[in-house]
Amino acid sequence: MEEQNGTKKNRGGRPKKAIKRDQLMAIKCTLYERKIIEAKAKKSNLTVSEYLREIGLTAKIDFRSKALPKEILSFTGVLNHLAANLNQIAKKRNSNDELSPLERAELKVQTGQVKDLAIQIKSFMS
Repeated sequence: MEEQNGTKKNRGGRPKKAIKRDQLMAIKCTLYERKIIEAKAKKSNLTVSEYLREIGLTAKIDFRSKALPKEILSFTGVLNHLAANLNQIAKKRNSNDELSPLERAELKVQTGQVKDLAIQIKSFMS
């Protein structure tokens, strides 16, 4: 089988690829999205795999910022706290109970906190 100069005889068949693509990726999409992707691949004269690989490797995507600034998270925390207290007060008032002097004082303090928070939000957004 081997020739005398040390090389192997070509047995035929498809030559080995330099870079083997053997990694499988699956995506989830709707039927409508699938049809669009397939149509765009066909329009580009590419297979769906080639099209998605090319888009994935070369396309520019605007990244979404998922993290909110710490100021916004702080505002949200204060608003959630105030909303819970307001809900408790509304429940008490709807059951025809009177607010105690301590509850009235807390309500006044929280009213001031809401006004301060509104000012902070306006200054943050400016």
